[in-house]
Amino acid sequence: MIGYAALVVILAEGGLGTKWKEVKPALPAAAVLSTVGVGISVGITASAAHYLVGLDWRQALIIGAVVSSTDAAAVFSVLRKVPLPSRITGVLEAESGFNDAPVVILVVAFSAAGPVEHWYVLVGEIALELAIGAAIGLAVGWLGSFGLRHVALPASGLYPIAVMAIAVSAYATGAMAHGSGFLAVYLAAMVLGNSKLPHWPATRGFADGLGWLAQIGMFVLLGLLVTPHDLLDDFWPAVVVGLVLTAVARPLSVFISLAPFRLPHREKALMSWAGLRGAVPIILATIPMVSGIEGSTRVFNIVFVLVIVYTLIQGPTLPWLAKALKIGDDPSETSDLGIESAPLERLRGHLLSVEVPGRSKMHGVEVGELRLPAGAAVTLVVRDGKSFVPAPSTVLRHGDELLVVATDPVRDATEARLRAVGEGGKLAGWLGTGGAGRQGIATAEPPHLVRLAKRLGMGGDGHPEVRAGEKAGSRRTHH
Repeated sequence: MIGYAALVVILAEGGLGTKWKEVKPALPAAAVLSTVGVGISVGITASAAHYLVGLDWRQALIIGAVVSSTDAAAVFSVLRKVPLPSRITGVLEAESGFNDAPVVILVVAFSAAGPVEHWYVLVGEIALELAIGAAIGLAVGWLGSFGLRHVALPASGLYPIAVMAIAVSAYATGAMAHGSGFLAVYLAAMVLGNSKLPHWPATRGFADGLGWLAQIGMFVLLGLLVTPHDLLDDFWPAVVVGLVLTAVARPLSVFISLAPFRLPHREKALMSWAGLRGAVPIILATIPMVSGIEGSTRVFNIVFVLVIVYTLIQGPTLPWLAKALKIGDDPSETSDLGIESAPLERLRGHLLSVEVPGRSKMHGVEVGELRLPAGAAVTLVVRDGKSFVPAPSTVLRHGDELLVVATDPVRDATEARLRAVGEGGKLAGWLGTGGAGRQGIATAEPPHLVRLAKRLGMGGDGHPEVRAGEKAGSRRTHH
């Protein structure tokens, strides 16, 4: 039960950190990889455990199901430090959040008292539980985000607690409705994480800390279940099963599942190696122990050794493999702005705290060139620990922190404009980057103006040869 609780927290933390704009294009591929791919991996790994290690079919199927789930915590922690393209990280993060649900159902079914009579009944049960969990997760996430945006809590420190409480309630509701609670909590957290909630950086840090505590607590408790001399007896069987999983089962599941999506082979190769395992498979290996399955202690030991050995091998080598395959983000790609919102209910306004990270194209832009909507203004800049009131000609730099005041009607347009400048520089509107102009209207220029701007050297990198003037706030003025 403690392991399940920790897994709920880890999935909630992963969902809160998942960006919808990166995951949305990857949803079809992630859904296929977390269902069809899991089935392929289970079959190949179970066959290896049966024929090469000598386990009976029930034990082999349990091992195959347990280790076919990629660990959300391991994947999230590694991928956010490796500069991979968003289409790869989107697939891997969504897969790690989705595949826990079908794997839990498989492990529970294989650990049940009676055998699984008809495979198609099991597949139908999995599909039904996933559908119920997805519907409940999306509904709870939307209702929770709507409430947090429209109800002012008495203290800012209550927002992180409220967000985690909503995510946990999604798991409880999904489980009570005989759906997949794990999928429900991940989707609910993902909806909350992309809803522009107040005091978001504080909430994200709180969830990150809870996730670390959950992982630490799990490994401490799992260590209490391990007998060192038993691990030595099962070391080589674990290595054999892990080798088949890493070199055969995972690559085949990736290449077969993602065949309809026409991804480059080198990206599929990287996804094959990035199927990291962590504490979650070890927790799932305790299910047959609780159920009293014969040989469950050996199953647990094999899974424990497999996870430890291959995580130590795959995790550190993932950046090296990405470099060898020449897969990585363009160094010139910008970092997303960190914007925290504090609602001022009585004043019908918002305070936006904006951080200008490294590589942001807001560097070199004058305050007046932000062209914020009417009703919004930069009131304070903090630079090198010193704060000052900026002038329209103040040039922003990497590491600056801005305090922006916006009235309630233009709050979203203000944030959209700030993010657009962060991505496209002072010529964000000229070069087709989304955002709001002075009247809060999205701007996107015709292709011939984009080509002309590029010929004049205005590439939107924050340092163009020709600067957009203060009056370049509407399409008519641009033309």
